[in-house]
Amino acid sequence: MLLLPATLTAREARDTLRMLKQALQKEGSESAVVVDAGPLQHLDSAALAVLLEIDRLAEAWGREFSIRSAPAKLAALAKLYGVDALLLKTDSRPAAPASAATDQRKPAT
Repeated sequence: MLLLPATLTAREARDTLRMLKQALQKEGSESAVVVDAGPLQHLDSAALAVLLEIDRLAEAWGREFSIRSAPAKLAALAKLYGVDALLLKTDSRPAAPASAATDQRKPAT
């Protein structure tokens, strides 16, 4: 399992991605790629870019990808950018209630 840091913004993205790639290579190719986002507290869109790259690598290696304990802010940001279906698959639910993850600025349809 890959563990995200408490902070993942543009400042930390390059180092975090390098660290996650190294850990991914050490895990072996038979296991699914599971990212634990539980520790993540401070993030921006760079966190999505890092996760999308790990997902891309997992797919290239023929491995399943999932995110465990996604914080509400990560889920909301993924939804805002339209990548929630890619990153937050059915077995990866936000740690907070779904109502907390909705974007209040978005008009109701």
